[in-house]
Amino acid sequence: MNGTTAATATPASLVIADDSPAGISRARDVARAFANGLRPAPDTTSADTLALVVSELATNALRHGGGHYTLELTADPGAVHIAVSDPSPLPPRERAPDLDGGTGGFGWHMIRRLARNVTITPGPGPGKTIHAVLPC
Repeated sequence: MNGTTAATATPASLVIADDSPAGISRARDVARAFANGLRPAPDTTSADTLALVVSELATNALRHGGGHYTLELTADPGAVHIAVSDPSPLPPRERAPDLDGGTGGFGWHMIRRLARNVTITPGPGPGKTIHAVLPC
């Protein structure tokens, strides 16, 4: 979130859970709505970056993390915090992007490139939570 002014007001923390590929679109929409609720609202590019990172994290959780996820969005004056939890304890694995076969491999690279900071913590339960921070 690359605005020139710090956020002065933030919407309440938002939590959604989903186990459906159709929910990825909803997660993107929720991320954009969350960004639009920030004051000042981030520019379109920053809101799109938030939606992209949320989409990639949720997609990875569905495909590789056990088939469902919980997304939490919070913000403070300097950053938007994304937390995606899934039931798998296995960390994301980096792989070479598939340029010809369409099997992916781009998401984890993008997430790490776009976020200011990415960490992985154990839990809840036997799973993990991936935390990504985007600057405001």
